Amino acid sequence: MDITIEPAENPLKGSVITPGDKSISHRAVLFASIAEGKSVIKGFLRGEDCLSTISCMRSLGIVIEEDADSITVMGKGPYGLKEPAELLNVGNSGTTIRLLSGILAGQPFSSVMAGDDSIARRPMRRVTGPLKMMNATVDGREFANYTPLWMRGGDLQGVHYFSPVASAQVKSAVLLAGLYASGKTTVTEPFKSRDHTERMLRTFGVNVETDEKSASLKGGQKLQAADVFVPGDVSSAAFMIAAGALVQGSHLIVENVGLNPTRTGVIDVLKRMDADMMLLNETMLGGEPTADIEIKYSRLQAVTIEGSDIPRLIDEIPVLALLATQADGKTVIKDAAELKVKETNRIDTVVNQLNELGADCEATDDGMIINGPSKLKGGNAESYHDHRIGMTMALAGLISETPVKVKDTDAVAVSYPGFFEELERLRKQHV
Repeated sequence: MDITIEPAENPLKGSVITPGDKSISHRAVLFASIAEGKSVIKGFLRGEDCLSTISCMRSLGIVIEEDADSITVMGKGPYGLKEPAELLNVGNSGTTIRLLSGILAGQPFSSVMAGDDSIARRPMRRVTGPLKMMNATVDGREFANYTPLWMRGGDLQGVHYFSPVASAQVKSAVLLAGLYASGKTTVTEPFKSRDHTERMLRTFGVNVETDEKSASLKGGQKLQAADVFVPGDVSSAAFMIAAGALVQGSHLIVENVGLNPTRTGVIDVLKRMDADMMLLNETMLGGEPTADIEIKYSRLQAVTIEGSDIPRLIDEIPVLALLATQADGKTVIKDAAELKVKETNRIDTVVNQLNELGADCEATDDGMIINGPSKLKGGNAESYHDHRIGMTMALAGLISETPVKVKDTDAVAVSYPGFFEELERLRKQHV
């Protein structure tokens, strides 16, 4: 579906409740499935990626009930899964296939996972490599670097894995496999990646040790059923926050946003850009810090985004790049080569699309350089079936001189069902 976004003639006003956190929603279903007993999940994101996780767990024999307000998972314990009769289809979800790999590595049966064309191009050796080190049997195209992935669990051995990248998906897969391994499993990263797995494992009764760059657990621990409250997804909230910062005169309240310290890089960068932003009603929800975020339009300043910033905002770089087109000065984003292996090569895609709309951007080997402010002229934009690219280009339409037509926006439902309807509602509340 193609959508045309008209330039905003009036400020955006009102309150927004963003969808539940995608990362936490995935983990809640996966962990509840291998826990013993009934778990109830509230605030679950009913986006396509998270629904793929539910579908896979049902294929593995887990009873999952859905109603309007909650997801109920009847966990069967660590060895209660059954061999699937069919291929496990992860759709477009890299989180599903990578985290589920860690669980399947410890199962006494065979399974095969695959997804859409995007998943078929995404590298899996970063996960399958350490799982093989733990004695899992894994195969796939190019020696288990690409899907379909065939897995058979084995007698797993704990390892100390030094990950070359700061990746929560890699860390989570290895720790989940570590639950089935003998001895202790440790993952050490160059920078600390998001820690939803460590937090949620503790919620389910697992003892996890952490320090600045490492997480460890002992094998053989069993998860106990727990109720999970999912806060709003900061990656989704970032788009509404950006809309408020970009459109002149705007004033928005984005409610119930998860502010896990490993995910708030986008908030920290916006503060450095002199965004007019405040945190309200700060509290804890299900072991995760949350708050309402008040954002008003303001003149933004260029910044450098690098190093330890990157793991804490890797998914928000497309929208930060758009914000940088309206900031005073040269914004430099570096150390972000990880963007090349997302749903698309987000470095080249973001730069090319913003330049097509009139921005002044340059791609580098590990990021981009953006000179601002630029007047965006509007025109046609491609989403490349990438939800974050699609939403970024839609926001560009709000501040362009002429409308922006965004092609193939269906992928936005992966993380933010109802995004375009919410944006339209805010446009109409300027009075």
